[in-house]
Amino acid sequence: MELQWLRAFLAIAEQGSVSQGAQQLHLTQPAASKRLAALEQQLESPLFDRIGRRLQLTDAGRALLPRARHILNEISDTERELRALSSSVSGSLRIATSHHVGLHHLPPVLKEFSLRYPEVALDIDFVDSEQAYEALMAAKYELAVVTLALKEYPHLSAEVIWPDPCVVVAAPDHPLAKLTEMELTDLANYPAILPDMNTYTGRLIKREFDAQGLKLSAKLATNFLETIKMMACVGLGWSVLPHTLVDNSLAVLPVKKLQVLRNLGVISHRGRTLSNPASALQQMLFEAAI
Repeated sequence: MELQWLRAFLAIAEQGSVSQGAQQLHLTQPAASKRLAALEQQLESPLFDRIGRRLQLTDAGRALLPRARHILNEISDTERELRALSSSVSGSLRIATSHHVGLHHLPPVLKEFSLRYPEVALDIDFVDSEQAYEALMAAKYELAVVTLALKEYPHLSAEVIWPDPCVVVAAPDHPLAKLTEMELTDLANYPAILPDMNTYTGRLIKREFDAQGLKLSAKLATNFLETIKMMACVGLGWSVLPHTLVDNSLAVLPVKKLQVLRNLGVISHRGRTLSNPASALQQMLFEAAI
């Protein structure tokens, strides 16, 4: 059984289609289909049912999926351990980051990393922080630089790199901007533009409102903080944004009882040996910690 066949099967299973699986592996669709067909021929069993435009795993496919992940993870770990015996920092490094961290905090570190280690090929995916945690558990990445979770994950190590205090904001001509003091009850009277309540930031905000028995009226939910900022700037609602994003287009509202402090940092899997590139990047992140 060829490893490339297993990699094609896993990518197709995760993406739900041959074309998207091929894209993930940087293959053409016919090449990915050929590898899948070779695996099915060797196993003498179909691994997918084709229903409409999407693929669904057969019983054989469902049985193979966790084993394929285990085999490929073991091989990947072995390769990393052997490379770690060498002091060279080269090869590929796949990491995940959230849009906010990747746009506003990570670039200086990545620039220095690329200058210091030019032989490393960086593969960066922009994903929501919550998705990064799940993907790291599934060994899709070596590192993720994201908003840290509100709870601990026993199998993951999380280190704070940048504390990220947030403030309540609104457009300068918003009715709330005219108040010199305000409570959460004042905010509850107006719609909010906030991250989705399933995000770590959204949960932090909702927790404060729930504690006082107040209803949080979210007019629009999006996970892109730059979009939230734009919506707040034009007066569509108040919001909570990192202090680093606030400029003259927004007014900071004096809400004493809404303290939102996010922590941005790096997470890795405790049970996996980091490659030399991953170790080097992690160390540079630690050096960048405030």
